[in-house]
Amino acid sequence: MPNTIISVKNLTKKFKSLTAVDNISFDVKEGEVFAFLGPNGAGKTTTIRMLTTMLKPTSGEISINGFDPTKQKHEARQSFGIVFQDPSVDNELTAKENMDFHAALYSVPREEREERIESLLKLVGLFERKNDFVKNFSGGMKRRLEIARGFLHHPKILFLDEPTLGLDPQTRNQLWEYVRKLNKEKNMTVFLTTHYMEEADKVAKRIAIIDHGKIIKMGTPKEIKSSTKSPTLEKAFLKLTGHLIREEGGTAKDRMRAVQKSWGR
Repeated sequence: MPNTIISVKNLTKKFKSLTAVDNISFDVKEGEVFAFLGPNGAGKTTTIRMLTTMLKPTSGEISINGFDPTKQKHEARQSFGIVFQDPSVDNELTAKENMDFHAALYSVPREEREERIESLLKLVGLFERKNDFVKNFSGGMKRRLEIARGFLHHPKILFLDEPTLGLDPQTRNQLWEYVRKLNKEKNMTVFLTTHYMEEADKVAKRIAIIDHGKIIKMGTPKEIKSSTKSPTLEKAFLKLTGHLIREEGGTAKDRMRAVQKSWGR
């Protein structure tokens, strides 16, 4: 039976009078593709920030590959890769330089770097632009580079926070095919958030739906659709969370500032 690689127990995060994450608990097994879904402002990104050492919980316990991210940040960070919801590539470097820097940061063996970088840049359609400065890339191209970079060090856990936002259908399909390949061949655990319900339905083994800081439903896509008597995951999601439009939890600039602060930049 697979070991638990992510363990969350009674996790809570408060910002003054606001409880963003409210006493949630769940486990993710090694090699599992786990989707964490919810409306804007439901607590998804706050939870990911706590799992990935960017925020300190108000209370509760977290284990990432056996490490406590509040006390063993370096060890936890070596265990995962992350594709951020907001831009994080360096505009003043070329695509290849961005990849090289990340490879060195995560101690990718030098003899493997060139092959991995070439393979990943080809995957996302950027190999011919590898020597171009990122500041000259379109938004979609930067997103594809971020995705390639997140895969580079073959982490045990890959966090994907809205990874396909703004991508065309062809690139989205290629991304998920590569995720499935890494999951199968490397037994890599994938923890993802997405607003594309059909993506979660296709790739996730289990799903947790969070709303107003609490997990309101967890199970396989089939179980969630069955329990809500819904033909699609999107309809099940709307039955559970409602149809009202939610506001975003802070601006992109606010979110990136939190990331940079947590990583000492």
